[in-house]
Amino acid sequence: MTIRTLFATRFYDGQLGDAALLAELEQDAYELAREDRAGRAWCKAHGYPGYTSYASLNDLPARYPAFERLKRSLDRHVGRFVEEAFLDLGGRKPRLDSLWANVMKGMAGHHSGHIHPHSIVSGTVYVRVPEGAAPLKLEDPRLPMMMAAPLRRDDAPEDARSFVYATPSAGSIFLWESWLRHEVPAGRAKSDRISISFNYR
Repeated sequence: MTIRTLFATRFYDGQLGDAALLAELEQDAYELAREDRAGRAWCKAHGYPGYTSYASLNDLPARYPAFERLKRSLDRHVGRFVEEAFLDLGGRKPRLDSLWANVMKGMAGHHSGHIHPHSIVSGTVYVRVPEGAAPLKLEDPRLPMMMAAPLRRDDAPEDARSFVYATPSAGSIFLWESWLRHEVPAGRAKSDRISISFNYR
């Protein structure tokens, strides 16, 4: 008898490996949270607990040298992920489409389940991860088709679970294909969690 694992979903867990860059990004994220009035207004209108530049600024690498250095690093990580995921891009390289800063407030910080349309690879760099911060929750993309499928046992290996939780640390780079549904549950942190999310086309 042979049992094979089919239709694997690739998930990239890397490290930025640049403490000085992380410190600059943290400083820049807090500056954005103070100065970006349009971003703060969007967060208030949409009940976002903290600050995000998602709906207000689309040129962070041009505004801040640290974000430009981050982009160059991400280009390399995303290129490796595209190879490991066997994505055929017709000879073209993946290109950064959007990048935004997030400052999530303590225990109130969360982000409900979603995907990233119109892109091929999405991800997050974790700049500051306080104790008690929630992990990234990833959802089995087959769930809508499972209908009457039973739950998985508690001892199921990671590749058989319906949900996988990826716990970041400062400097973690998580990458996944943009169709993979994910969320940030509420955590127990008492201070800000800072991250930078992005999409590649």
